[in-house]
Amino acid sequence: MTMLVFVKKSSVFSPIRIFIFLSVLFIIYSFSIYLKPLREKDNINVKNSKQAAAGKDVWQKNNCHTCHQLYGLGGYLGPDLTNVTSKPGYSEVFLKAIISNGISRMPAFDLTNQEMEDLLVFLQEINETGTANPQDYSPQLNGTFTLDNLE
Repeated sequence: MTMLVFVKKSSVFSPIRIFIFLSVLFIIYSFSIYLKPLREKDNINVKNSKQAAAGKDVWQKNNCHTCHQLYGLGGYLGPDLTNVTSKPGYSEVFLKAIISNGISRMPAFDLTNQEMEDLLVFLQEINETGTANPQDYSPQLNGTFTLDNLE
């Protein structure tokens, strides 16, 4: 009587091993991307002030994002406000007048003086973080974007 013994060969390239290897690589890559800002603190221009956080609350409470954009994201009825505080002629007084009185299709907002100041500080800090036009950026292989057109 002959006994046949089947021996399962263990392959280095079995589907489960490939899946586990790729999953581990993905986790390592994800951590490296998400932790990159912590390693490069010198490149971060955002000032985390309480006044800017309060300004963001004013922005959200009044649904400014419904009509306006930040960094090219948001509504399309009004202009992108990422760099509005650095535009020539857009002084603090001018911006307060536009927000308080409205213009064209933009309604007037009855903000307190503190809310107005907070909102302007928020817009100033957004302005310091970069430019708004997404067409000026190119995607990179590592999942980040670089600015092509430096002005």
